[in-house]
Amino acid sequence: MKHLPKHLRPRWRYLAVELETWPDERIGRRSFQRELWYAGQNLLGDPGSADADLTVVRFEFADGTGDAVVKARRGETEPARAALACIDGIDGAPVGVRVRGISGTIRAAEENYLGRDRQDLGERNVVFGNEERAAVLRDDVGDVRFDEAFVGATDLDYHLV
Repeated sequence: MKHLPKHLRPRWRYLAVELETWPDERIGRRSFQRELWYAGQNLLGDPGSADADLTVVRFEFADGTGDAVVKARRGETEPARAALACIDGIDGAPVGVRVRGISGTIRAAEENYLGRDRQDLGERNVVFGNEERAAVLRDDVGDVRFDEAFVGATDLDYHLV
């Protein structure tokens, strides 16, 4: 079968997506893709979901944070952003999803929006709620371990020990 001429091939846009959840959660590419398809289908319906054609192209996740590159058809970036905004959990774990930017190539999306250095995660002991507790700190925010779960906190909520 012959390839389509360049002017007839579909055009794509690539959304650079940042993911964040509790430090002990594990999220896989398949789980994220499944939630993306469900969100697209529930929000946009079958025809809108087919038009957007949302696909996870690149995925990386570790220690509660991750990055992904999601492919969408040109002209369907706003519905794609809306579908991504509908994702609030993956495999029972609460997840924050943030679109960092949109680009015309995968390389540009990675370099311009996901090219930042990874944040150093530091596990430290902090005083939170008048008790010393373990916490995972990222810049000026942290996740404090509280009875087998985590509580999100800013640097104003805890004190380093």
